[in-house]
Amino acid sequence: MNHRLHLRFEQLEQATTRLLNSVAELGEKAYQSPGEKQWSAAQVVQHLVISETGIGQYLEKKLLQEEGHQKAGVGAFLKSRLLRVMLRLPFTRFKAPAFLAKMMPETTPPLPELRAEWEAVRRRMERLLNEFPGKLVGHAIFKHPRSGMLTINQTLDFMLDHILHHQQQIERIKKAVR
Repeated sequence: MNHRLHLRFEQLEQATTRLLNSVAELGEKAYQSPGEKQWSAAQVVQHLVISETGIGQYLEKKLLQEEGHQKAGVGAFLKSRLLRVMLRLPFTRFKAPAFLAKMMPETTPPLPELRAEWEAVRRRMERLLNEFPGKLVGHAIFKHPRSGMLTINQTLDFMLDHILHHQQQIERIKKAVR
């Protein structure tokens, strides 16, 4: 795995562990919604698992294509930076993309099951990154629903920022349900 990819992947792993431990601290309250039409902490975890599953599947599909990978330009860089800033602002809230919202099941599995599923998704991502072709590192490879095409490094940055964004949400949920 490319050194930069490895560093980003390690940050992603650490952020995931912190988030999961934070949710586990809630015990049964992890399944309690803080308000009407608001996700519980366990549902936030479920959303992240579904999101990362989709990212991994998209990347695998794109890597099967031999050609057509465009070099990422300045526009992609700027959009990626804007996305990073927006995700890091504590008062910013996003509605989940409709296609992701539809994928959320009616019931939320137990946290250990979600943790195991996320671990499997993450190991699959690690294998993908270990085999990621060096010639594609600077190419647009993942289409984010709001910011457009991202490079693999920008995709990992998004994944990290996505977790950190939801970590803030978990902290708000913890205050509300205690």
